[in-house]
Amino acid sequence: MNGIRFAATVMAILGLSLTATASDPVGIYALVDKVVLEPNDTAPERIQIWGAFSLATGRGEIYESPVRGYMYYELNKNQPDASRREFADLKRVAGTSQCVGFGGRYIPTGRIRKPEEKPASPDAYPIGFGMQKMRVDTSNPAVKELLALRRS
Repeated sequence: MNGIRFAATVMAILGLSLTATASDPVGIYALVDKVVLEPNDTAPERIQIWGAFSLATGRGEIYESPVRGYMYYELNKNQPDASRREFADLKRVAGTSQCVGFGGRYIPTGRIRKPEEKPASPDAYPIGFGMQKMRVDTSNPAVKELLALRRS
């Protein structure tokens, strides 16, 4: 009986510590209006993603308030094929009002550029867990803010 109680206590402690350290792994939530692939759609080397973005900040589930503009990336040199697949996925959701997540919380996400800023010095595309489509009935605050922005 003591062994069972000990195991239950250990599992409870582990469960609590897992809950306390859980975090959202997504680096960027986005509402994509338009995608421009450079130099072309067939063999892209760079991507401009236009829309509204909420970037991960710190640990846990904290995201910056959504900002409109564009993000400018070049292929991830370590994973060019994965970059191109995600470029194509982002192009498919552009203009659909579908909120997506991509990149990773603990890797550099790049910066949001102002619409009037000329595309130069692209950031490396952040390969995370692949581009994810977000549900509209989510409880995620960052996604809720982007979806509210879409409605306004």
